[in-house]
Amino acid sequence: MTLTESAPAAPARRPAAAPAPARARRLPSVKTVIVAASAYLVAFVFLFPYLVMILTALRPQEELREATFLPTTFAWSNFTNFWTGGLAQNLGVTLQVAAGSTVLVLLVALPAAYYTARHEFRGRTAFLVLVLITQMFQPTAMLVGIYREFFQFGLVDTVWSLILVNGGFNLAFAVWILNAYFSSIPRELEEAAFIDGNGRFGALFRVTLPLAMPGVVTALIFTFIAAWNEFVVALTLTTTPSNQPLTVALNSFIGQYQVDWQNLFAGSVIATIPVIILFALIERKVVGGLTAGSIK
Repeated sequence: MTLTESAPAAPARRPAAAPAPARARRLPSVKTVIVAASAYLVAFVFLFPYLVMILTALRPQEELREATFLPTTFAWSNFTNFWTGGLAQNLGVTLQVAAGSTVLVLLVALPAAYYTARHEFRGRTAFLVLVLITQMFQPTAMLVGIYREFFQFGLVDTVWSLILVNGGFNLAFAVWILNAYFSSIPRELEEAAFIDGNGRFGALFRVTLPLAMPGVVTALIFTFIAAWNEFVVALTLTTTPSNQPLTVALNSFIGQYQVDWQNLFAGSVIATIPVIILFALIERKVVGGLTAGSIK
């Protein structure tokens, strides 16, 4: 007698799960639409003059007074005239002044801000208030005194005079920004660095400065832009065309009876490009530096 084994029954197939209902797409609220539209409108208002400046820089002379928004032919020679007309040298002077002023401000503001943030001493508050008060004085209000002082030292019509003036008048802002950022960094981090064998300078350069880099970058970019765009002091202290920054050199396109709009706007476009690139590269750190000290 043989026993027959029956094959095991196949497991019952589970019913397929019903597909999840598609989530209905939420429409933006009226408030969101209004805020977005307002933001785009504000951006357009600020960017439209730059668009007009670029289009005017590309117009030939004969199309300057035409009512068309876009030029029919693009005059790229307006930009090449910038380099062949000697303005490249003025651009180099502007770069020297902006870079020199920025380095000078950082060399003075970093130790001053760090010391006032980490040490309590008599007159500390008075010092910070005095630094803040200096922001009330504009260079144009002291041009006569500045000119006489630099004339006695033989610094008139030199790049060094512009570096010293721009550095001096941007120093207070840098001290306050860096002081706020250093104050927001816990002292315990430096104390831990002391335990690891670092001295005061070692803790500063290895611990504090890397953490304070957003504040340093903020002071850097604002000093650089202020020195890059400065006009009145440069117009007063420089007389030789080759020693003048680009802001003063572009003023030569404005005559008594007419204005060379094409070359003026072409030079203005070129002058804004370095600042836009620099700000775009470090924009995130600038935003972080401006909020320094607001949150502990």
